[in-house]
Amino acid sequence: MGKIISIVNQKGGVGKTTTAVNLASAVGLEGKKVLLVDADPQGNTTSGYGINKKKVAVSSYELLIGKSTAENVAVKTDFENVDVVPSSIDLAAAEVDLIEIERREARLKMALASARERYDYIFIDCPPSLGLITINALDASDTVLVPIQCEYFALEGLSQLMATVRQVKRLYNPTLEIEGIVLTMYDGRLNLTQQVVGEIKKYFSDKLYKTVIPRAVRISEAPSYGMPIQYYDKRSKGSAAYNDLAKEFLKKNRRI
Repeated sequence: MGKIISIVNQKGGVGKTTTAVNLASAVGLEGKKVLLVDADPQGNTTSGYGINKKKVAVSSYELLIGKSTAENVAVKTDFENVDVVPSSIDLAAAEVDLIEIERREARLKMALASARERYDYIFIDCPPSLGLITINALDASDTVLVPIQCEYFALEGLSQLMATVRQVKRLYNPTLEIEGIVLTMYDGRLNLTQQVVGEIKKYFSDKLYKTVIPRAVRISEAPSYGMPIQYYDKRSKGSAAYNDLAKEFLKKNRRI
C-alpha cells in the first residue's frame, strides 16, 4: 500500500513547491511509482510539470468536493513514473465550499484511498496556509515533510506548524508523524544559516535530513520550462541535491 506524504509549510517562499516537484521526480527516477497531488490554488506544481493550468478540466478541487477520484483526475506526465493531480483556479473556492460538506476534513483522504494501491508514494503539495485544504492533506497523510528556508523567521513558523500537526493528530489522524525536515536555499557561508541549523538540530535532530538543498539558479529556472530539475539540467548541483534527498528518503522508508 502506498504511503502519503504532505509537503507543508504555511510560510511562502521556502521551497515547498520546488521540493514537491523535484523530490517526486527524483523518487520516480529511482523506479518508484509516484502520484503528485497539487493542492495549492496557485498551481505552481502543475505548471512545474508542464501542464497548462488554464486547460485543466478536472483538478484537485473535484477531489476535495467529492466529484471525482484520483484515478480520473491524475494526468500522466512526460517524466518517468510520475503522475500529477493538477490544480486549477477553482481550488481557491474549496475552503468555502467545504464548510457545508459532511466530514469536510476527510474529503481528500476518501478521494485518495483507492490510489494507495496504484502508487508507491503519493506526495501532496499543500498551500502556504493552515486552512481546510491543508487540514485535509494532513488527515489524508501518513507523514509530513517540512521544507525550511535557513532564516530566522522560519523557526517561528515551524513551531506554529508543529502545533497544527499535533492538533490534527489529536482530532483526526492519530497515526500522523513527521517524515522529516529539509533545509532549503542553503548557503553555508552565512552565519545566520549556521545559527538556524543549530536551533533546528537542538529540537529536531532526529528528523533533520542530512541532505540540504542549495541556493541554485538552475533550480529557479526549471519551472519556467515546465520541467523538474533532473530533466532541465541533470548535471546541476540542484539536481544532485534532490537526487540525494530522494535516496535518503527511500533509505529511511526501507528501514521503516
